[in-house]
Amino acid sequence: MEFFDAKQWSGKIASGGWVSGDGGTRDVVSPATGKVIGQTGLAAPADVHRAATAAAAAQPAWQATDYAARSEVLRRAAAVIEKRSDVLQEWLVREAGSAKAKAAFELHIVTGLLHMAAALPLAPYGQLLPSVKQRLSFERRTPVGVVGVISPFNFPEILSIRAVAPALALGNAVILKPDPRTAVSGGLVLSEIFAEAGLPEGLLHVLPGAADAGAALVEHPLVGVISFTGSTAAGRAVGELGAKHLKHVQLELGGNNAMVVLDDVDVARAVSAGAFGSFLHQGQICMTTGRHLVHERVYDEYVERLAATAEGLPVGDGATTDAPLGPLIDAHQRDRVHQLVTSSVEAGARLAAGGTYEDLFYRPTVLADATVSHPAFAQEVFGPVAPVMRFSSLDEAADIVNRSEYGLSLSVLTNDPLRGLALADRTRHGIVHINDQTVDDEPVIPFGGLGASGNGSRIGGFAANIDAFTETQWITMQSEIQPYPF
Repeated sequence: MEFFDAKQWSGKIASGGWVSGDGGTRDVVSPATGKVIGQTGLAAPADVHRAATAAAAAQPAWQATDYAARSEVLRRAAAVIEKRSDVLQEWLVREAGSAKAKAAFELHIVTGLLHMAAALPLAPYGQLLPSVKQRLSFERRTPVGVVGVISPFNFPEILSIRAVAPALALGNAVILKPDPRTAVSGGLVLSEIFAEAGLPEGLLHVLPGAADAGAALVEHPLVGVISFTGSTAAGRAVGELGAKHLKHVQLELGGNNAMVVLDDVDVARAVSAGAFGSFLHQGQICMTTGRHLVHERVYDEYVERLAATAEGLPVGDGATTDAPLGPLIDAHQRDRVHQLVTSSVEAGARLAAGGTYEDLFYRPTVLADATVSHPAFAQEVFGPVAPVMRFSSLDEAADIVNRSEYGLSLSVLTNDPLRGLALADRTRHGIVHINDQTVDDEPVIPFGGLGASGNGSRIGGFAANIDAFTETQWITMQSEIQPYPF
């Protein structure tokens, strides 16, 4: 497939999509095959300045556009995705290393996010306020102006569109900096989608780039809000830089999410949930189940079944097979995953399954007899690794869960949901699932984590998106000029 097949897409890479930039070019490489499948431009700080200037110039007319017209653009964008799903799915498979089922699921969620965003312009955007004076007093929400979005590689379309779509719907212009490893599926295809949907020129700028482009986006005075999704280390840097420039920064960061398996569960079902939570998209998800805490009464059976499940999962290229697991994104990530696995085994963990790789295809791995000090248990792995630790009481489980600095997603599996809720009450997480695994999201929910998983900012749903991408303005009106004593 060519970079953009003329038979699949009409027009140029529009609305700010870049095929060249001051930062040079970068090959698009398939992690499954190592082959070059395209080329994109790389943005430099000068590109960010041009984009911000153009976005700020285009935004006032978009803000003044009636709500029905803005809503219609978002609905048409969803229709474009449904029409172009074949080429979009292929890019997710080839560029992001997605399995076919994961790519199809991602597009399904993206369509839902666009439909959700299409409803935002119809939502109430203010309220009347009481006043001690004889006047009309009210607050209303107004667009930020220009929103900067920095998105990662793992679910590139979801994690771009979940900020891009509501920001546009609420009357903003957007500058999107996708991870350069997924510049096409995480960014440039969105330019085509919105151009085909009729978004006016200048409102969406896609700038694949390195850290200097991201820093320029955070620093630029015309950019009012930064929505960042990525690692905790990078998020700390973005937050620090944003604070220096008095920016509102939404930080959606990493996680080392625990699944607590109580002693009253159906073990087979618990293992199915645990395997899905740890191995979906090769574990490259912020909500991945990174720690399995299993009650000692069911521990041995759980480990045995989870290891058998891991051994039976096929790993392969999603472009040529239906394997549920694909490759890791690059060699750096693979080597980090393997180092965490081998160092944990050296520290005393038992390798019950996996622990090997071929090229970028890492086998789903189960580490039994894990402890809180083992690297793969203590750190976010971002790979298909399931460390399993036993516990004997709810008090012990709560203590182990709370030792992590992360607070994104918690899972509790039990036949008594109230026991699960009691455990959830003793932890601090942005998301808790009782009788489900840790990886879950819907367009209508406010998504966010606590601690090292983020600053509690939320996007998703009506109220959270309005809070994220608008400012509050207080207005008063009265019939005559108020008299004063001097």
